[in-house]
Amino acid sequence: MPSPADSPGPAHQDSLEPGAGLPATVPDPLAGRRVLVLISGSIAAVKLPQLVSALVKRGALVRCALTPSAARLVSPVALASLSRHPCHGDDDPWSPAAPRPLHVELAEWAELVLLAPLSATTLGRWVHGLGDTLVASVLLACEAPVLVAPAMNTAMWGSPGVAANWQTLQRWERVVTLPPASGLLACDRIGDGRMAEPARLLLGLESLAVWGWRRDWIGRRLLVSAGPTRESLDPARCLTNPSTGLMGLCLAQAALLRGALVDLVHGPLTAPDALREGLRCHPITTAAELGATLDQLQPQASAIAMAAAVADHRRAAPRADKLAKQELEAALSAGWEAVPDLLAGLVARRPAGQRILGFAAYSGTDLQPVRAKFARKGCDLLFANPIDGPGAGFAAPTNAGWLLGPGPQETPLEPASKLAIAHRLLTALAASLEAAQPSGT
Repeated sequence: MPSPADSPGPAHQDSLEPGAGLPATVPDPLAGRRVLVLISGSIAAVKLPQLVSALVKRGALVRCALTPSAARLVSPVALASLSRHPCHGDDDPWSPAAPRPLHVELAEWAELVLLAPLSATTLGRWVHGLGDTLVASVLLACEAPVLVAPAMNTAMWGSPGVAANWQTLQRWERVVTLPPASGLLACDRIGDGRMAEPARLLLGLESLAVWGWRRDWIGRRLLVSAGPTRESLDPARCLTNPSTGLMGLCLAQAALLRGALVDLVHGPLTAPDALREGLRCHPITTAAELGATLDQLQPQASAIAMAAAVADHRRAAPRADKLAKQELEAALSAGWEAVPDLLAGLVARRPAGQRILGFAAYSGTDLQPVRAKFARKGCDLLFANPIDGPGAGFAAPTNAGWLLGPGPQETPLEPASKLAIAHRLLTALAASLEAAQPSGT
């Protein structure tokens, strides 16, 4: 039986909005939240209007503030128009018409703060307590959680001063950091320094709304499988399923935001590429490749989440040449073999203290087959989701179902965004890891 369906939502959904498109019965975690977007001087600032627009579409209340350098790169008028609020800069902090200092008003108004892109200059100001710009003053006065995404030249990012400031920032409470990615930079250099993509920033803000800034996975390593496998019939045809990998990607990114080191073993994904940033990615195609990669990575993992939708059968000997149409019926009725039970194999080989979360898709309302599967697999937790009900299954922007375990416990998980479900599952998995620790450690 395949693992739970993963989908980014309706086909018309913008790839920037992995949590968008939720049905009216499922509240969007960002709807009604007060989000303050702070932008400092980096060419990556040109990506922020798209993100502001996406936040507004999801019902967030958005206000923006820029440093003078950022105002030369992205239009304050565009940000004001997209956010439906004035866009503030260094000319605005003190006004005889305003009863309170602007930096205090903005800091107290915000429930969630995004600082992106973060420049070396703004990082230095913040870490050393300098409030000589509006953005710097807001950061010093702010008590809301802050999602931070730096962007700068590779040499600047690697300089001792920036590295020391960055290390200091990562120790602060209420700050969640997204280190820059590697790639081609605006200066034509290839290396670290690219700001996290807007889709990942949006997911990070949703994570702050759902979970907050707590980092309970620090020191742990999570191994996640995601997406479909493909088993070839011939060079033109294969056995697969509609999984996009979004559920597994949400698990991986949520764990990363909570402090884990994450290995992602994934089949062909159709979810946004940006959601692979920050993860140790191991692409595979077949169930055999998935099994071999999991075997290699399992010994280092504190916990495993098997969200991949693995094919149940494969060809014993796939054809090297394309089958003629008249040969298909015979080929489809013979020559298949069962794929080994990868989840049961992981359970049988796991080291002491490792915890494993399995996934199971089911139809109908009878949970008895799922309970039997949970007992048969031997994993610590099993998330079962119906693929034929509203708010779950293939092509749904949400997920729902039942969490079986630990032991005889069965907990209903009501329809929610896949990121919200991911955080619920990670919390249960973290509790299982805590319970596995010897007393006194």
